[in-house]
Amino acid sequence: MKNLASIVAQTCMTVAVMWVIPAAPAPAQSANTSFFVTSNGIGNGGNLGGLAGADNHCQTLAQAAGAGGKTWRGYLSTQGADGAPAVNARDRIGKGPWQNAKGTVIAKDVAELHAANGLTKQTALSEKGEVINGRGDTPNRHDVLTGSQPDGTAFTAGEDRTCRNWTSSTQGAAMVGHSDRVGLRDDDASKSWNSSHPSRGPDGGCSQADLKSTGGDGLFYCFAAN
Repeated sequence: MKNLASIVAQTCMTVAVMWVIPAAPAPAQSANTSFFVTSNGIGNGGNLGGLAGADNHCQTLAQAAGAGGKTWRGYLSTQGADGAPAVNARDRIGKGPWQNAKGTVIAKDVAELHAANGLTKQTALSEKGEVINGRGDTPNRHDVLTGSQPDGTAFTAGEDRTCRNWTSSTQGAAMVGHSDRVGLRDDDASKSWNSSHPSRGPDGGCSQADLKSTGGDGLFYCFAAN
């Protein structure tokens, strides 16, 4: 009888513990994520290690968030230099559609992405599903590196708009967009997600400090190309 009472008591305690412990939260839709803003930059200003370094950063962040089973590319253009042709950001990211970590589709294809897309502060999320600080937040991190014109194509050779094709952390400049679609003025450039203004600053325009000084942190967009 004593053993039976002990077994009954232990069973009741187990059931009680199971009742108290909440069920684990459902996992985020990270495996289906096909677009995000990097939660952090590489940390070396506009020197991303070229396109390959940027793509690797996208892949690493996606992997950590549970969405690594895709080919990830940085939304970045390069300019023609040293005999190498320009590369258009719009040509690197696949065909779409793309959705953020919460499952919201931000564009169904390349044409919509560069027209009336669904990107806002609330949808341009990091790989962790977090909102990126924008204008009015401290610190402001809404400047996103793209090196691109509004249609997603590269700038012509000449005036630097890509921090020397993503290899400079001193001299040069990078075209940035505003992830929150908000700027100093009520115009198209201020509201542009991919082509708002060039970086600038006392270190030459491409250092980490320069990027932070105008409201950035060396972040960029990542898209799943498959």
